[in-house]
Amino acid sequence: MLQEIIAKVNDLFGADTTEGDRLVYVNNVIKGKLLESETLVQQAANNTKEQFANSPDLMAEIMNAIMDANSANSSLSRQALESEKIRLGMKNVLLDPVRLYEALRERAGLDQ
Repeated sequence: MLQEIIAKVNDLFGADTTEGDRLVYVNNVIKGKLLESETLVQQAANNTKEQFANSPDLMAEIMNAIMDANSANSSLSRQALESEKIRLGMKNVLLDPVRLYEALRERAGLDQ
């Protein structure tokens, strides 16, 4: 299923970003914003998938999610770029509990 998502997302975007960037953007950032929509929650609960897919609210909420994600990511990136304290805090979070080191070793084929 992940390979299907990757293939579809790769078809949507050009080569200006990495496959990982595209996947995180659609599957985590945009999907996460859409999961916050009470309108979409109600529609998904009360309609078939086909009815839901044809809802005009879905496209409006996708546009809202894109704008909200852009604003949030820009703000977070700006704050991180301007503050060594934030960057050091991010490093600590990435190392533990996010477990960046362990994930990188796993990707290298170690510690499996």
